[in-house]
Amino acid sequence: MTDAHGGPFTHHDLDRLTALAEAAWLAGADRDWSRPAGTLAWSCTRTAAHAVDAVLAVAFFLASRRTDDYPTWGGGDLIVGPDAGPRDLAEAIATAGRMLSAVVAAAEPRTRAIIWRRPVPGTGTPPDFAARGGLELVLHAHDVCAGLGVPFGPPADACARLRDHTRGWPHWSSPGWSPAPATDDPWGDLLAGAGRARLTDHYS
Repeated sequence: MTDAHGGPFTHHDLDRLTALAEAAWLAGADRDWSRPAGTLAWSCTRTAAHAVDAVLAVAFFLASRRTDDYPTWGGGDLIVGPDAGPRDLAEAIATAGRMLSAVVAAAEPRTRAIIWRRPVPGTGTPPDFAARGGLELVLHAHDVCAGLGVPFGPPADACARLRDHTRGWPHWSSPGWSPAPATDDPWGDLLAGAGRARLTDHYS
């Protein structure tokens, strides 16, 4: 496959995915959010809340500038409480995505901070944090939309950059995951690598 979408995943790509996730969740706001999120055991509500926390946590990692370990504060249930409804969750994912984008944009290009700690602590540069947050956002937005029966089709160029940017990252060796292949269907590649089923006719 020839990469026609070269370059790193950026905070501009994250902005696009954030807006798409917010719109999709709002489109499904009147549906049953107690249903399982796609193939996950979690409900759509719990999965959405996890996605918000995961994206916002990535912003905290970069903003902390720590390189040895995650910040000891700023993890878990950062902004989403147990009574959050669908529209609250849509607003929260938009807020978290915009906050991560702003932190990435404000960081000096050579800034490094811890981005994961398994299997060993590793650091990343600002675009890496956009990619990590983007991956959390786009996969869990898909899970929620699958549970709700709402279409969700992220743009192919952003998916290609996200797939290629994260290639070789250690999460692809986690149980249930495998290195994302490189085909002419980059969104399908991300889904397949993360243990989800490929879709057809899904790009926006």
